Amino acid sequence: MQRHWRRFSALAMGFLTAPLGAAGAMAQAPRPWEIGMQPAFSPVKREIIWLHDLVLIIITLITLFVGGLLAWCVYRYNSKRNPTPSQTSHNAVLEIAWTVLPVLILVVIAIPSFRLVYYEDRARDADLTVKATGHQWYWEYTYPDRANLNFSSYVVPDDELKPGQKRMLEVDNELVVPAEKNIRVLTSSDDVIHSFFIPALGVQRYAIPGRTIETWFRADKPGTYYGECNQICGTNHSRMPIVIRAVPAGEFDAWVDQAKTKFSDAAPGSGAAPPAQFASATAEARR
Repeated sequence: MQRHWRRFSALAMGFLTAPLGAAGAMAQAPRPWEIGMQPAFSPVKREIIWLHDLVLIIITLITLFVGGLLAWCVYRYNSKRNPTPSQTSHNAVLEIAWTVLPVLILVVIAIPSFRLVYYEDRARDADLTVKATGHQWYWEYTYPDRANLNFSSYVVPDDELKPGQKRMLEVDNELVVPAEKNIRVLTSSDDVIHSFFIPALGVQRYAIPGRTIETWFRADKPGTYYGECNQICGTNHSRMPIVIRAVPAGEFDAWVDQAKTKFSDAAPGSGAAPPAQFASATAEARR
């Protein structure tokens, strides 16, 4: 049953994302009036959508069943049809049924839920490790596997946006990773609790001071994936976007060589100097 449902979900998702797939992942970002989840571009996100759909079916059936029972009771057991109320005070079969059935439903939900939690918790055979450190209010990225390459990523101010760029989602330095590779992500924080969240890749992990928390993703296709800090962390919480750019392996190696030169003055743990406009706004917010 689970296998058939997965095939059906994959087929439906294929029709929905066919225009996107023809040109690669392109830019995965929130869209106006979007009420569903962003399309999946990683194994973890596909599992999240599958679990979401399973739970949605279960709660829909429960809602219809309970609604039907209520309607039947209103119709069948109203005062006109039953002027003399029933004196029944105990029914062993019903009491066992309404205890056992909810337990079974919760077990059906719990098994894939725990499976998903453990699946997204640790990277299997990671090809690259990236450390994401949250600051008020920017992200700092370190590549331990690439000579501790380190740089900071700040939001692009509104008055510096180029045509076609997305307000409050663009950054000066993107997190670049190879596509179709397992990327281990280690999150931490330098001040307060932040959260590393990229919807299309199924990544959401707290960044907590004094702790290092692991998760992972694999971008199915080259493209740009947008995210944000989604843990309220202060005045400029809304200006902590995340931009992940997945590129082919060869292009990633070339980028690393260029980045080592570009960010050579940024020592691990220090981050690069913030843009002057952002630095002044941050100082004002912290007063």
